[in-house]
Amino acid sequence: MDKLIDILSFSLEYPLIFTRFYFWAFFAVVMAGYSVIYKKKTPRNAYLFILSLFFYYKSSGYYYSLLIFSTVTDFYIGKIIYALDNKLKRKLFLILSVFINLSVLSYFKYSYFFIDNFNYLFNTDFHAVNYFNLWANQFAGGDFDIDKIILPVGISFFTFQTISYTVDIYRRKIEPVKNIFDFGFYVSFFPQLVAGPIVRASEFIPQLYKEYKVSRYEFGFAVFMIMNGLIKKLFISDYIAVNLIDRVFSNPMTYSGFENLIALYAYSMQVYADFSGYTDIAIGVALLMGFRLPVNFNSPYKALHLGDFWRRWHISLSTWLKDYLYIPLGGNRHGEFRTNINLMITMLLGGLWHGASWQFVIWGGLNGIGLLVYKQWRKISPFRGNHSWPVRFYAIFLTFNFITFTRIWFRSETMAKANQMINQIVFAFDSSKIIEIIIAYKNILGLLIFAFVIHWLSVSFKDKYKNMFIESPYWLMGLIVVIIVFVIYQFQTFDLQPFIYFQF
Repeated sequence: MDKLIDILSFSLEYPLIFTRFYFWAFFAVVMAGYSVIYKKKTPRNAYLFILSLFFYYKSSGYYYSLLIFSTVTDFYIGKIIYALDNKLKRKLFLILSVFINLSVLSYFKYSYFFIDNFNYLFNTDFHAVNYFNLWANQFAGGDFDIDKIILPVGISFFTFQTISYTVDIYRRKIEPVKNIFDFGFYVSFFPQLVAGPIVRASEFIPQLYKEYKVSRYEFGFAVFMIMNGLIKKLFISDYIAVNLIDRVFSNPMTYSGFENLIALYAYSMQVYADFSGYTDIAIGVALLMGFRLPVNFNSPYKALHLGDFWRRWHISLSTWLKDYLYIPLGGNRHGEFRTNINLMITMLLGGLWHGASWQFVIWGGLNGIGLLVYKQWRKISPFRGNHSWPVRFYAIFLTFNFITFTRIWFRSETMAKANQMINQIVFAFDSSKIIEIIIAYKNILGLLIFAFVIHWLSVSFKDKYKNMFIESPYWLMGLIVVIIVFVIYQFQTFDLQPFIYFQF
């Protein structure tokens, strides 16, 4: 009984994540029940909603109540918006929905950021109070810490999903879901709940009412995506993070400029392998249950310019910001100056979405400036329309290096550490130790080269080995899976690392 209670209880040290055996045991139980109920749509959706709530409880503890609050609030506001004919009233309820969602998100994610900056500007001494814990102590007799606000896992993702629901209803793109269990399932679907991809209501909700259907090809594709994601996360991302990146970024001054530079380029690979690895697994797991999630990455380091990069990287967020922020601000409809302002606002807020610190604002601002510079450059570029390989190589090289440079602020925990890294790279490079450092980090550098080569391979080549796996007999597919799992877990000689985007 004690063991069962431990399994069902929330543990901060052992969250329910894709890289733990516990998750796959949980998923096996989910699929066992799903195989009985999958033909009945309403019970199926309710079943997955309840299990998704359990998944979120195992990931975030009692903060699952926030997910319930968001679900109930937007379900009923959505119904009201759809029923109203008066445009002003409909808009007021839409504003109410957006206000409630962003208020909850801002409280948990940005309280310290706003209070610290207010105290700095006005020389005050305000402190953040966790009213959520305070109310829990008052009404439930708990003993939760009221002096520390903890960011609930995935709150940025499910907040954007519920906002897209009410906005799409307001725009008459969709009708409200039939019942609250269907809506709860849309909001909380566990494969993509805590780190995306961000799912649009207009794309996902129609799937709630479709018959379950997974073809032989789709089954193989789902298994391939799961294996691909595990390789990215465990074989590449975690290994280079623990053995290089985390050490250098935690104390840049103790490492040479060359080591800092290696860590910076390694982080570009880590954040891609980690985040795209998560979404690969999410896409595969969802597809096994008959649900199609959107592609979230498209070889972003092959981008020819910054605009191309943002069409390839975290696609669900980029398109969300475009459709629900950039276009409502006016998009490119009011002249070049206003367009540039709208673009900078979108990129700055996109940076702030990632985290409550000035480092993320700077990161977003640098990307915004980069986009504006590219817009002007392409007007006078002598290479416009030139698709030769030297020009493509130059464009990819320049774009990749700019993106990597901006990640100094994305990864650094403080502004001081970001400045230290820049200082070490510029003033303490120490080229005399390059050979020595390369030898010392030969395993990590070899893995990095392997990862980048795979990334830059042609789509046609990747499709060949992907389709070979998908079309292989079940027994061979199973054997390959066993071998892959065995190999990647041999690399796992350290504690499992949380996915990077869990903190956003």
